[in-house]
Amino acid sequence: MSKEIILVTGSAGFIGFNLSLRLLKEGYTVIGVDIVNDYYSVVVKEGRLKLLKEYDTFIEKRIDICDMPALEKVFSEYKISRICNLAAQAGVRYSIEQPQVYERCNLAGFLNILEVTRNFNIPRLVYASSSSVYGGNTKVPFSESDSVDNPISLYAATKKANELMANCYSHLYGFQTVGLRFFTVYGPWGRPDMAMWLFADAINKDNPIQVFNNGEMKRDFTFIDDIVNGIHASLFADGLDQCEIFNLGNHRSEQLMDMIGLIEDAMGKKAKKEMLPMQPGDVPESFADVDKAKAKLNYSPSTPISEGIPKFIEWFKAHPEIVENI
Repeated sequence: MSKEIILVTGSAGFIGFNLSLRLLKEGYTVIGVDIVNDYYSVVVKEGRLKLLKEYDTFIEKRIDICDMPALEKVFSEYKISRICNLAAQAGVRYSIEQPQVYERCNLAGFLNILEVTRNFNIPRLVYASSSSVYGGNTKVPFSESDSVDNPISLYAATKKANELMANCYSHLYGFQTVGLRFFTVYGPWGRPDMAMWLFADAINKDNPIQVFNNGEMKRDFTFIDDIVNGIHASLFADGLDQCEIFNLGNHRSEQLMDMIGLIEDAMGKKAKKEMLPMQPGDVPESFADVDKAKAKLNYSPSTPISEGIPKFIEWFKAHPEIVENI
């Protein structure tokens, strides 16, 4: 075993995989907890896990965070020093179709994570929140001090609930919790249900792309390496308060049509566009104020979409065994 054992839930997911890979390269032992469900293609998840399993210090636990006895068994077996909970049911639109899935994973599952953190005396829990908690806020950029009392999707409501639950447990039991509001994360090994992958795949197959709100959308697109830097700092930084919330974004609000143009350039092919109205639960703009993360985590996002999107498309083109089998 290495110097320290860190448990990462959602280790087969996009962000969890990239964080686990970073920690393994640094010599940590990583216990990766993931049920590997089929919300999106398991081909992508198994491809990520294959890379993690190349490290002797990666311990895979294919369990559900809703299974409390299975979680407790892992914590009884290993002396875990920190937890990063990235396991969740993601997706704003899917939460409208399958609300019970979100209640189970994002609320009951997160409660189990809080309970094992308390019962096994783990000093710090880092967990994923989301920029979606800002709901229909019109003041930009979004700041951690802004009201988040008006979520417009069930997914956002569960993430807001996670922040309240973490605050409660920090107050009652004295361990640190750090909630991270992620802003539109993208990059190599990304999620095939998100716009950037969907657009690249459709262009590759000469299919039309669906452009919502007639293209009048802005997003704070954040490259995966910048996000992982922020999570890593959240796990190890000194001087944090008992209960913290941070935005992790790129601090740039980009036009959707500009993002599409960069994908077209990198793919070498123009997209056929199907212009559609705004979808329920969606928001027209996201934009992160990252001053707090800069001050406390030394967080400094450095990848504009003009650099990040070509890196994603380069990966996309280089992995036909993944993208052609989802």
